[in-house]
Parts: sequence; C-alpha cells; structure tokens
Amino acid sequence: MRVVLGVAGGVAAYKAVLLLRLLREAGHAVRVIPTAAALRFVGAPTWEALSGEPVSTDVFDDVPGVAHVALGQSADLVVVAPATADLLSRAATGQADDLLTATLLVTRAPVVLAPAMHTEMWEHPATVANVATLRARGVHVIEPASGRLTGADSGPGRLPEPEEIARVALDVAARGARPRDLAGRRVVVSAGGTREAIDPVRFIGNASSGKQGVALARSAVARGADVVLVGANLAQAPTGVGTFVPVVSTAELRDAVRAAAQEADAVVMAAAVADFRPVHVPDAKIKKVPGEAPAPIELVENPDILRELATERLRPGQVVVGFAAETGDAAGDVLFHGRAKARRKGADLVVVNAVGVGKTFGTDENDVTIVDAAGEVVETAAGTKEHVADVVWDAVVKRFTRSPAFG
Repeated sequence: MRVVLGVAGGVAAYKAVLLLRLLREAGHAVRVIPTAAALRFVGAPTWEALSGEPVSTDVFDDVPGVAHVALGQSADLVVVAPATADLLSRAATGQADDLLTATLLVTRAPVVLAPAMHTEMWEHPATVANVATLRARGVHVIEPASGRLTGADSGPGRLPEPEEIARVALDVAARGARPRDLAGRRVVVSAGGTREAIDPVRFIGNASSGKQGVALARSAVARGADVVLVGANLAQAPTGVGTFVPVVSTAELRDAVRAAAQEADAVVMAAAVADFRPVHVPDAKIKKVPGEAPAPIELVENPDILRELATERLRPGQVVVGFAAETGDAAGDVLFHGRAKARRKGADLVVVNAVGVGKTFGTDENDVTIVDAAGEVVETAAGTKEHVADVVWDAVVKRFTRSPAFG
C-alpha cells in the first residue's frame, strides 16, 4: 500500500518518526510530506533515511512530475500526525498553500488526521467547527489523548501513541471509506465489564475488555454519529470514540446510559453487566480468620438495564441493541440461549456471541449472530471486532429506515 504521511509543525512531530517506522515494518511504502514548520522539529534527513524516499514541502518542488497532484492521486492512504490546529483549519477550508494541504485536497484515498495541540486550542469553537466539517466530509479525525502536554500543561490534546494511530489508520484503509449513514444521529454505546464491590479492595467482575464496545463507538464516529461511550473499567481511556464517560458499577453505568439515552437515536449495550451485587459492603477490608470459613456473601439482583431501555424507549423510535455473551450448557447451545434472551428483553436486536477461555473477551476477533426481538436471525459476522461493529451498525441503520419517527 502507498501511504502518504503528513507531518505538521508541532512538538509531537517526533512521534511521527515512530509511526513511519511502524508503517514501513508493516510492509507499506511511505512518502513523508512535512510542512515547513515540521522540519524545524524533525529534519528532512531523518524522514528520507527512514522512508527511503525524498522529502519536499513546497508545491513548486518537482514541477515536471506535478508532485502537488501526483502524490495525492497515487496514495492509498493519507495520514497526518500530528495535525495541528493550523493544519486542521487549512484542511477544512480547502487551502492548498503547501504540498501537504494540496495533497489533502487532491486525494480520494481515505484520510486519517491525528490532532495534537494544547487543550485550549482543541476546545476552541473554531477547531471544534473545523473537526466537524472534516468529519462531515468523511475524514477520520482521531480523538486526541488526554495527558501531559508541552511544559507543565495536561489535558486533552496529546497526540495518541504511534501504535494507536497506525492501528486506526490501517483499519480505515482496509475497510475503505465508511458510509456517512449515521450523520445527524446521536448514539450511546456501553463497553467493558462492571464491578460490584465486596469490600474496599475486592469486587465481583468479569473478563470483558471493552474492545467490542470501543470498536462500535469508533465505527459510529467514522459513520458520522454523535457518540457517547459509557465505559466500565476499560484499561485506558480510548481515543476516537466521541464523548467518553468512565464508570465502575452497574448502578453507575445505568445512570450514565439513561442520561445519555434521553436524546439518543440508538443505544447499543455492549458492556458485560454484573447481574448481582452484594447486599452489604463493609467499610473495611474483610479479614481472613485462621481456621474459620468465610462468611457467605448475600447477593441481590441488579437492575436489568437492557430490558428497561427496551421497555421504556426513552426517545420515540429509539433503536435498542443488546449483547448476549453465552457459553451454552445442557439446556441448549449459545444461539439457543441468545434467542431466549432476545425474547425476554424486547430489544430490537441482540448480538449473540460465545464467550469463555480464549473466546471473545480480551481478543481482537469476534463471531456473532444478530437476532431480532423474536429470536429470528438477522445477520451473522465473523472477523475483527471492527468488522463486527460495522455489521451491527448496518443492521441498526436498516431499523432507522423502517421507523417513521426518524423520517
């Protein structure tokens, strides 16, 4: 694959060196196009040595080869990292005053922008509007990470790690430009696994990593949706997911999802929610007493969030999707139990998947069957969790088209 790696003039340009190496090690040809300002942070010899290709910044470089047009035309993927506030502004307004912006204007390949700037710049209404404009055109703008910035500042605006940028960019390239069929929609996704405290240091939990829910959120963002991701105990705050709301317990997840769902066109409950919680949680750690059996832990059932959402429909015409993580038993296989859950819950769609040792939880792959409220099979999907996410949204979009409430 032919990749154009654009580098704008920010201190995070040094991370693009690592991104270049990752793309090259993955077997891709990479042409680096830095801005003139970027070369003040990382020089042309570094880019040329690691890419094996010449570096230029000006539209008048290589005039006979018409580089300002040819590079964009020949690219299979364009990635800009870091994408500064200035670069986002010039890209959004269609400027072509250097080789990088000219390439962005010419290319019809998938474009991925990884912003990096101070928090105040990222949150400024002008930047917010520029990002919205670019996303509306089908450009994949990754959410910046939150953390230490230049100097003592800290907050959202940090460039995501090169491994994350490479993963997102190659995934976008593999799937091509997504349809903008969720533009104008607001969706809520839950992810991860809830924890119920036993005492201040112990909890009842599960092995869900949240990867499928994060993939669903990222896919929805790429398809134009306004996304709220409610994440229970994710390993780290994810990027490219819209608004992220971290929670711990089932009660916290329920409150966050219900609050966000008031204005949502769709709610996808991908989180693995604890069915029970302890009745009493002591203020101090439960001590082991030598020679004595531990006291039993009395449990009470948690609220059934999916059934509540399916029954109440917090917004007219709202599409509600649940997940059924099943293992199968003597009574029936995974699909048998998934169908039964679909009929009990009343959600529009239920995504049924097998879980267990080495299956689904914590992996990058999934194998699902999507059923409707009657338990009838609607669709199947197997492959990466990103692919499964797109298939789920395809099914949701079909539900939108059937609903007069959404026109």
